[in-house]
Amino acid sequence: MFKKLGTLLVFAAALLMGSAVSAAGDMKSWQQAVVKMVQKNQKYPRSAVSREIEGKAKVRISVAADGAITTYEIAEATGETVLDREIPKLMERLNPLPALPEGQTELTFVLPLNWSLD
Repeated sequence: MFKKLGTLLVFAAALLMGSAVSAAGDMKSWQQAVVKMVQKNQKYPRSAVSREIEGKAKVRISVAADGAITTYEIAEATGETVLDREIPKLMERLNPLPALPEGQTELTFVLPLNWSLD
């Protein structure tokens, strides 16, 4: 059975003042880089795979200009202990994220996570 981890980023932060078109392009590139990092680093625990456990979670993450994750909180847990225990480990592997686009001093966003056995 092939394990598939789906990841979609929903950013809940406004861009700071500046060239909106340029800033939006820079932010889109940053988001794409973060998606790639999450896809590379998100693990599906073996015990969850063997027990066919799936789940979705949401994590609220705050990032400093240099990409350091300053805080995170599980906004919505999967309800499956084995998957929920993976979230802090993922945050450690992701830290630091890429530096924010020029002009951004900090950013808070919600990261949806999905563990699916499709």
